Amino acid sequence: MSKKPDLKVDIGALKLQNPVMTASGTFGYAREFDHLVDLNRLGGIIVKGLSLMPAKGNPPPRIVETACGMINAIGLENVGIEAFVAEKLPFLQNLVPPIIVNIYGKLKEEYMQLAARIHDVEAISGIEVNISCPNVKAGGMAFGVDPQAAFSVISAVREQTSKPLIVKLSPNVTDITEIATAVEEAGADCISLINTITAMAIDIDTRRPKIANIIGGLSGPAIKPVALRMVWQVAQISKIPIIGIGGIMTAEDALEFLIAGASAIQVGTANFVNPRATTDIIDGIEAFLVERDITSVKDIVGTLET
Repeated sequence: MSKKPDLKVDIGALKLQNPVMTASGTFGYAREFDHLVDLNRLGGIIVKGLSLMPAKGNPPPRIVETACGMINAIGLENVGIEAFVAEKLPFLQNLVPPIIVNIYGKLKEEYMQLAARIHDVEAISGIEVNISCPNVKAGGMAFGVDPQAAFSVISAVREQTSKPLIVKLSPNVTDITEIATAVEEAGADCISLINTITAMAIDIDTRRPKIANIIGGLSGPAIKPVALRMVWQVAQISKIPIIGIGGIMTAEDALEFLIAGASAIQVGTANFVNPRATTDIIDGIEAFLVERDITSVKDIVGTLET
């Protein structure tokens, strides 16, 4: 190959220089990694989930390592949207990659207010909506486990902003394609999947849960086969781009998701093990394409033969 392969991908209106993004909640507000990784090489930066008001999260212990991954119950601790815009965004807006804000709420109205606030901030390129949160009005049921609830909240968010809208789906459902169809019909520009799988761990000496919250979210290599299956399933029925997430530690992992139908991927738990995982994966994808004389990363998306 006479020149480097083209790594650029499109996620709706978002233009990424490569398909490697950071997963919300695993990369802080990016500045924490500035001394460890070249942030300007990333395809996109998705910051820690934001709520209307600052949130303290759950009491510790709230992270435990487990076989092939970890369980967390951080509880979406964050500085709140106003502090983010005032204190975190000035650093982020000078970076090359698009900045995408992950949002969550316990009421549909909170999602709407967040989307409206973000719509007015030019430096924010897009919104990722976390619908794995408990809907207070529905007795704590997550928005993302019911197609009607998912449709309702995404429709409401869509009315508040014209910015690219990514919807992050929960894997804790019977049929992921039903939820994917609902959010696509509601106006999502892209689907990211999956979020963590509900899990727990027990200390056999104390006979107590290892996490104060008892239950947390499992992430890391243990969930990769589940995530890969769900990405492939949604790719069969969806007309909008997919971002694959779940246990992506290496370029080989990322390539599996691209071949399954994802247009881009997010790196999460790997950041805790190897802070340079994102750029290592970018290099690995490029090397794979060079070795096979493939001119563009887009040429391998959705090429799984069954």
